[in-house]
Amino acid sequence: MAPWPVLTTITFLPLIGALLILLFVRGDEQKRSVVLAQQIALWTSLLTFVVSLTILHYFDASQSGFQLTEKHVWIPSFNIAYYKGIDGISIWFVLISTLLTPICVLSAIGGVHKRTKEFMIALLTLETMMIGMFTALDFVLFYLFFEGVLIPMFLIIGVWGGAGRIYAAYKFFLYTFLGSVLMLVAIFAMVYHVGTTDMTAMMGNKFPKDMAIWLWLAFFASFAVKTPMWPFHTWLPYAHVEAPTAGSVILAAVLLKMGGYGLIRISIQMLPTASAYFAPLVFTLSLIAIVYTSLVALVQTDMKKLIAYSSVAHMGFVTLGIFSMNQQGLDGAMLVMISHAFVSGALFLCVGVVYDRLHTREIARYSNMADNMPRYALVFMIFTLASIGLPGTSGFVGEFLSLQGAYLANSWLAFVGGLGVILGAAYMLWLYRRLFYGPDVKDDVRLLPDLNAREYCMFVPLIVLVFWLGVHPATFINVFAPTTDKILADYHQAAGSERTP
Repeated sequence: MAPWPVLTTITFLPLIGALLILLFVRGDEQKRSVVLAQQIALWTSLLTFVVSLTILHYFDASQSGFQLTEKHVWIPSFNIAYYKGIDGISIWFVLISTLLTPICVLSAIGGVHKRTKEFMIALLTLETMMIGMFTALDFVLFYLFFEGVLIPMFLIIGVWGGAGRIYAAYKFFLYTFLGSVLMLVAIFAMVYHVGTTDMTAMMGNKFPKDMAIWLWLAFFASFAVKTPMWPFHTWLPYAHVEAPTAGSVILAAVLLKMGGYGLIRISIQMLPTASAYFAPLVFTLSLIAIVYTSLVALVQTDMKKLIAYSSVAHMGFVTLGIFSMNQQGLDGAMLVMISHAFVSGALFLCVGVVYDRLHTREIARYSNMADNMPRYALVFMIFTLASIGLPGTSGFVGEFLSLQGAYLANSWLAFVGGLGVILGAAYMLWLYRRLFYGPDVKDDVRLLPDLNAREYCMFVPLIVLVFWLGVHPATFINVFAPTTDKILADYHQAAGSERTP
C-alpha cells in the first residue's frame, strides 16, 4: 500500500493543469498566452509522469492481485464506489499514458498554431480520462472514463485536424459511441445479476452460459471498434490522417490499447467460457486484419494512412495472442501492445516532423532526404526496423511470442499470421526507400532542415525504450507475468469446469 493516494493523484493532476490554463491564460493567439499555455501543459504532464513512476516503487511485482487500491463509497444507494487499483497489466498502460502525453505536448508546440490554449486543455483532459479508465475497478467509474475519452479526442480531430476533419471526427465518434452503448447495456445486465458494480466481484462470478454469450458480444462490439479489428477498423485511417500529430500519437499509442485492455480485463477475466466459445471468430478476424490491412498498406500514397493500416495489422497480433490463451500468446500480446505504443507513436511523430516543414504527407513529394536530413533518416530507420520486428528491437519479442502462442493453439494460425510479418517488412521498407533514397531530388525537400532540439527530446526516450524492450524484455514481463499467470489459470479452470459433465 502507498502512504498516499497515488492513483488519484496521477489521474487528476493533468486535469488540474487544464484548469490552470483555463483560469490563468488570457488571450487566444497572443504569443505570451500561447507560450504560457504550452509551458503549463508541458510541466504538468512532466510532473504527472514523474509522480506516476512512484507506482513502480510501491508495486509488488510478485503479486497477481490489484494493488495501490483506493475505495470510497460514492453512491451508497446503488452500491457504487470510487474504486481504483492497478495490477501487472494496467500499470504499463498507465505509464505509457503519462510518458506519451509530454511528448505529445512537445509535438504540439511545433505543430499546433491555432487555439493553442484550448488544445492543451483538451490534451490534458484526455490524459486524465485515459489514466482513469486504466485504473478504474468500479464499472460505473470505468464507463465514465471510457466514454470520457471520446470528447477531447473528438475535439482534437474535429477542431485541429486537416481538411476532412469533420467527417473523420464524426465517424470516430459514432463508431466508438455505438459500440459503447451496447457495452452499457451489458454492464446494466451484469450489475443486475451480481448486485454490485465492483469489477473484481464480476471476475469471480459465473454467469449463465446463454447470458455470457450475449454479454460477450455486447462488450466485443465496443472493444473490437477500439482495438480496432477488421471489419470495424474503417474509422481509424480517416481519424489518423486528419488528426494533428499529437492526436495521432495518442490515438495509436494509448486509445487503441483500450480495446486490448478491455478484452483481457472483461472478456477474458469475466466471461471466460464465452471467450473460449468465440475464440475461432476472433482468430478469423485477426488473421484477416493482419493480411488484408498489410496489403492495403502496400498501396497507400499517404504516409499517415500507411502507418494507420499498419496499426490495424499489428493489433491483429494482439488479439491473436490474447485468444490463444497460453502463456506465450498472452505475454506476446502484452509486449506487442507496449511496443506498438512506442513504435507507432514514434512513426507518427516522424511524419509530423516533415509535415510541419513541407505541409504534405504524400509519399511522392519526398525523396532522397537522407542527404540533407541524416539524423532524421537514422531515427526513422530505427522505428522502421522496430515496426517490422528486427531482433534486438521491441517489435521482435512481442510478435515472436504472439506467433508462438498462436502455433501452440493451431499451427495454421502462426503460418497465416507470419505472412503479416513479411508484408510488414515490404510496406515499411518500401516507404523508407521512397522517402530517403532515389534519383528524383526536389528542391524544396533538399532545403529541409534536420532534427532540432525539441524533436530530439521527443525521440530519444522512445528510442531508448525500443531497444530496452528488445534487448531486455524481462523488465516488462516480470511485472505482468504473475497477473497473466493467474488470468490463464482462472480461464482454464472456468473453461474446464464448463466442459465437465
